[in-house]
Amino acid sequence: MKTAIKRLVAVVSAMALIFVSWMIVVASDGMEPDDDEVEVSANVLTGAEVLTSEADAVQATALSLNAKSIILMEASTGRVLYESNADEKLRPASVTKIMTILLVMEAIKSGTISADDIISVSENAASMGGSQVYLAPGEQMSVEELLKCVIISSANDASVALAEHVAGSEEAFIQRMNERAEQLGMINTNFVNTSGLDDLPESDKHLTSARDVAIMSREIVNNHTEVFKYSTVWMDSIRNGAFGLTNTNRLIRFYRGATGLKTGSTSKAGFCISATAERDGMSLIAVVMASPTRDIRNEAAKTLLDYGFANFCVYSTEGGSAGLIPVTGGVAPTAEAYYGKFSAVLPKGKDKNVVEEIKLNESVAAPVNEGDELGVVTYTLDGEEIGTVPIKAVGSVAKIGYGGLLLRLIRSFLLN
Repeated sequence: MKTAIKRLVAVVSAMALIFVSWMIVVASDGMEPDDDEVEVSANVLTGAEVLTSEADAVQATALSLNAKSIILMEASTGRVLYESNADEKLRPASVTKIMTILLVMEAIKSGTISADDIISVSENAASMGGSQVYLAPGEQMSVEELLKCVIISSANDASVALAEHVAGSEEAFIQRMNERAEQLGMINTNFVNTSGLDDLPESDKHLTSARDVAIMSREIVNNHTEVFKYSTVWMDSIRNGAFGLTNTNRLIRFYRGATGLKTGSTSKAGFCISATAERDGMSLIAVVMASPTRDIRNEAAKTLLDYGFANFCVYSTEGGSAGLIPVTGGVAPTAEAYYGKFSAVLPKGKDKNVVEEIKLNESVAAPVNEGDELGVVTYTLDGEEIGTVPIKAVGSVAKIGYGGLLLRLIRSFLLN
């Protein structure tokens, strides 16, 4: 009997202590995080923002390229590796079709249209001059076949037919092109047609920049890899083999790792290209605007790509679990933590020297919401920080109430 009374007194005392602790947790809800927590949240960067001073210094080399405007970008991070006059507004010729292709692929991905949709070619689409596959008014062709014509052979008529199918009219599609350009941050771009033809008076306003071309190219390369199904093809055909298609991008045939993307040329625009290539897990985008000849343009693109592959590499990690963090005053004793992807462009060969350090906070007070920051993962190269990624909560942990504390104590008492 005396033993039972002693155990009951111990339980009551423990309940009193728990109640006091619970009141302290409630009172601390509005408190500011401690200095360490503030420092963690203030130093979080995304992978796309990460640059290294060592890599930045590599562009000390000046490349001799015959073009008005050039840029070299690493696709996964958006990091610019080399540029010259990259923001000048210039005529893009058929490089315009990168945006046309992007909007069509986004429409397919969203389910607005299907690659199997059959399009009946309009008089307007069939009337397009320049590069074409000679579509006839009323001719029927699938979205996929028309897209193939645009990507491989730069067909203006196919471009307009797709635009009309996606938006109802070419004019409505052009509006979408400009809206999408604005969303992507293409501040030096204005589209007035879907093809890049520049023989009409209003085409003087059809302008973009090398940087903007790289931006929209990156959107396709990163999010619509199905484009490579056709952009890597040298020769194909339509109309059951009756009409041949040859890729306007000769780098596909002659440059190792070439994956696309789009060429363009007119007498006013000169020779332009957005050339994409991948080697050893690094994807590059080389944009050349207004070269005097096709061969000079292609050599400039090759030089840019060679420069990128020779001098840079990409360090990347998929992220993962950061373990469990103790939760005070919660319905669960711990919360699961994770961290996301990280990538950074580094000087060639330096990716093997990157050190990853997981810094999880000692504990966190309930409630914990999904996505709450619980620490930081720091990446260093040769002792220098190259970037950080936040550690976040996988799920939620609610704050425990007095009733929950009581039940927890009773269970503990009964089990003992």
